[in-house]
Amino acid sequence: MLIQLLRRFLARYRGLLVAVVVLQLIGTMASLYLPSLNAAIIDDGVAKGDTNFIWRAGGIMLAVSLVQIICSIAAVYLGAKTAMLFGRDIRGAIFDHVQTFSARELNRFGAPSLITRNTNDVQQVQMLVLLTCTMLVAAPITMVGGIVMALREDVGLSWLVVVAVPVLAGAIGLVVLRMGPLFRVMQTRIDIVNRVLREQITGIRVVRAFVREPYETERFSRANANLTATATSVGRLMASIFPIVMFIMNISSVAVLWFGARRIDSGQMEIGSLTAFLTYLVQILMSVMMATFLLMIAPRAAVCAERIKEVLDTDSSVVLPSHPVTTLRGAGVVSFQAAEFTYPGADHPVVHDVTFEALPGQTTAIIGSTGSGKSTLISLIPRLVDTTAGSVKVDGVEVREMDPDLLWSRIGLVPQKPFLFSGTVASNLRYGHPTATDEELWAALKVAQADDFVAEMTGQLEAPITQGGTNVSGGQRQRLSIARALVKKPEIYVFDDSFSALDVATDARLRAALRSETRDAAVVIVGQRVATIADADKIVVLEDGEVVGAGTHDELLASCPTYVEIVDSQLSAQEAAA
Repeated sequence: MLIQLLRRFLARYRGLLVAVVVLQLIGTMASLYLPSLNAAIIDDGVAKGDTNFIWRAGGIMLAVSLVQIICSIAAVYLGAKTAMLFGRDIRGAIFDHVQTFSARELNRFGAPSLITRNTNDVQQVQMLVLLTCTMLVAAPITMVGGIVMALREDVGLSWLVVVAVPVLAGAIGLVVLRMGPLFRVMQTRIDIVNRVLREQITGIRVVRAFVREPYETERFSRANANLTATATSVGRLMASIFPIVMFIMNISSVAVLWFGARRIDSGQMEIGSLTAFLTYLVQILMSVMMATFLLMIAPRAAVCAERIKEVLDTDSSVVLPSHPVTTLRGAGVVSFQAAEFTYPGADHPVVHDVTFEALPGQTTAIIGSTGSGKSTLISLIPRLVDTTAGSVKVDGVEVREMDPDLLWSRIGLVPQKPFLFSGTVASNLRYGHPTATDEELWAALKVAQADDFVAEMTGQLEAPITQGGTNVSGGQRQRLSIARALVKKPEIYVFDDSFSALDVATDARLRAALRSETRDAAVVIVGQRVATIADADKIVVLEDGEVVGAGTHDELLASCPTYVEIVDSQLSAQEAAA
């Protein structure tokens, strides 16, 4: 998964990667040349008292050092730029792909997990790319070049390299193998902490209302403790790496000095060559350490890449048509023809064999008990989910055959849970119509019975709205959501229980104002209160996902027992008839 992800998103940056490799090669070769120059200064300059040679060699060392510094800085800069661009592209790809998900896929992953995958997981893979460009590329060059240069200095000590390198690589490799499974567990536990925290922040009112702070504190503490325990285990393993490296490196250095001193004493080696050999051994071991250090990060990056790929490889259940319809001639006729929807793995459909039409200039209401499938049914209109049988048509065209932008442009949806975006009142109202004038915004607010409280807000249309609209009440959020749909002026209005937070008087005034505003559009209302839908041109009654009655309020009172039961639960049939 990791290789596939890297290949897919780094392909466009081949030029930068080639430049990084070339710069690292030049910089590493310069770094490997310096110990040889230092050895020459000691053996041919200091030992022989040749000051001119020392100055010449010193000048060459300064020039080589300058080349190394310039190449290292340029390589780090280009590597960092490549990694940042790589991370940007993945985050953008995840965001764009998630936008295509239906409610089914969103529920499968969950918001906390999707956020973690688009932030923490991408960051881990991005860090791997950064360290690869700045460290790993240089490691094999240093390792191979260091071995060659060390052999040039003295072949007799080469057996120390043969022993030290595999021992160091094996020791760190064992630690890395133990860390891989822990990283997988840690990413899952980060998801759990995010989910618990999000639930508690979102449901803080419920938590306080039921005095469940101690329970929620304990629940978060458990999730936090589990994450801490896993992270601590990973930290212990990571902390053990540096002592292992230093122990092997120091033992190797002592061995080089011990055996090198004997070779110098016997005349088989010079002091400068011993110094250079020791430097090369340290460089070789450091390159092994860097390589294994990155291998330590790679398991976590691989887990994160797998989670990212899982999102990117998940196809939406709402499939885009290969040859979409891009124009419509009708005026907003919505028709359900034996529509059915079943959730994956469910034994029975939520909506079954639903057939009715919502016509322009008419209000079609849908009512039923909780769990009867009302919200699921209207979710089929904008293709938040797709029918598993039957069809839903707009102006005679199956919605699955329409261009999504065309379909959504004709629908003004006010969801059951109104959501406002951080910004201002105006930016939220213009969400579906960016070029709407202030006059149009105030007109929509007036119809939605929201102009009074907006006029009292500091800044009025430019009054700030926090994320989710938490700085306004539930009823105000609903009215602003309704105004947002009105500003769009669509052919089809879909109100999913959008009047539930309004008092009866405001509800009545709003519905009266809506009649003239939506007189040419098809209006579909899901309602819980009979008073909200009693004056609709057609009322569709759902029970267990099936249509058990359709008609006007008076017709249903005379012919639909389910509707009568709903009416009786709210007010007497005689009051409703009156």
